[in-house]
Amino acid sequence: MLEQFYPDNEADSAYVIDYERLYEKGCRGLIFDIDNTLVPHGAPADQRAVELFARLRGLGLKTLLLSNNKEPRVKSFSIQVGADYIFKAGKPGKEGYLRAMERMGTNPGQTVFVGDQLFTDVWGAKRAGIETYLVKPIHPKEEIQIILKRRLEKIVLYFYHRKKEERTS
Repeated sequence: MLEQFYPDNEADSAYVIDYERLYEKGCRGLIFDIDNTLVPHGAPADQRAVELFARLRGLGLKTLLLSNNKEPRVKSFSIQVGADYIFKAGKPGKEGYLRAMERMGTNPGQTVFVGDQLFTDVWGAKRAGIETYLVKPIHPKEEIQIILKRRLEKIVLYFYHRKKEERTS
């Protein structure tokens, strides 16, 4: 039952993922969450984010920001990094992920999602058949509803890591 929330991959940060390897494996589109995935909650794009998206474009990867935030937040970030966006995406519903792939011209086998939350980001992407990367939140300061979800995430991740260890031993 908990497996539906398990990420396919984990990374310390969106900035350390081997995107070149993903491209070699056939990835052509990347969908990103913004807050606490690329920058602290509510922060504008920083130089690191701008450089990452320039690098991804250079590789030939299409990018899209998928956020439950309102348009002003998402649009301003998208302009700064040069990526398409969908605001008020309704994550974890799979419709936003499907629209994202349609806009990028990709299918689930060519698309990877990067986000920091299991119950919205990862679960929604998995429901749409997309490979997932769960990254560690950039900043510990979060809204109360996210803090509560993080406690539940710890339980799910405990079982995920235990199962992962069993497979490797």
